[in-house]
Amino acid sequence: MADRDFIPVRIAVLTVSDTRALEDDRSGQVLVDRIAAAGHFLAARTILRDERDQIADQLRAWVADPEIDVVISTGGTGLTGRDVTVEAHRDVYEKEIDAFSTVFTIVSMNKIGTSAVQSRATAGVAGGTYLFALPGSPGACKDAWDEILVKQLDYRHMPCNFVEIFPRLDEHKRRK
Repeated sequence: MADRDFIPVRIAVLTVSDTRALEDDRSGQVLVDRIAAAGHFLAARTILRDERDQIADQLRAWVADPEIDVVISTGGTGLTGRDVTVEAHRDVYEKEIDAFSTVFTIVSMNKIGTSAVQSRATAGVAGGTYLFALPGSPGACKDAWDEILVKQLDYRHMPCNFVEIFPRLDEHKRRK
């Protein structure tokens, strides 16, 4: 870690599921627990059914909320007909973070082998907010957090991290 002070970020967690409730949302809870353990703030948490428009609307509402810096969704990234989280995220993105999918696939390959090809995990930026779409399994959430997000959401991580460029995410909207 670099010689910098930790900067906590405000993270919203969205679980996408037709069957889960807060009481049995293991994947969402994995993220909530890790967010707290890392010193970040849970800004919001909700569960929505696999409905593209509802997911996109919730993402847009959180992007518009100045009290939320990051949104992490879990669920709906697979290949079945009801898996629409990736499409909802892409409806909202201004820019996609293509390498997130690649790095997540590498991490997953080390854990589950070629079954990693079935994930469509994705990430992007909208309105100065980072958005990450993770698979719905607790293991995938652990892997994404422990191997990627805990580092990239830590200002002390070098040589670079997502936190240090927060101020520049929406610089294109400011007048010169």
